[in-house]
Amino acid sequence: MSWMGDYAVLDAVPGGVFHLDINGVPVRGSYLELDPPRRLVISWGHAGSSRLPPGVSTVEVILTAIPQGTRVSLEHRGLPPEEAAMHAVGWPHFLARLAAIAAGHDPGPDPFAR
Repeated sequence: MSWMGDYAVLDAVPGGVFHLDINGVPVRGSYLELDPPRRLVISWGHAGSSRLPPGVSTVEVILTAIPQGTRVSLEHRGLPPEEAAMHAVGWPHFLARLAAIAAGHDPGPDPFAR
């Protein structure tokens, strides 16, 4: 079962590779900043894309301990306008699937999968 990616090469060190294929979309980037266990920043783009090439945008994830567990905050910066609407749908979709798994539930088949 896959909650998000079909393929991953992740080297979580500054400058390390961040490669993730999400439902056939080859996301390519690198780790820009790591502050475990609180924060990470990665570059983000799609291999072979002229609209969102690798490195054109960044994703920042902040993890905050709260009484119920962990709050995950995500900000995706530098998205071209033609990509922003699609990512505004995608991020909440995949974060909800992550929350289900973290709570011990099976999110079921991904309706975004081909």
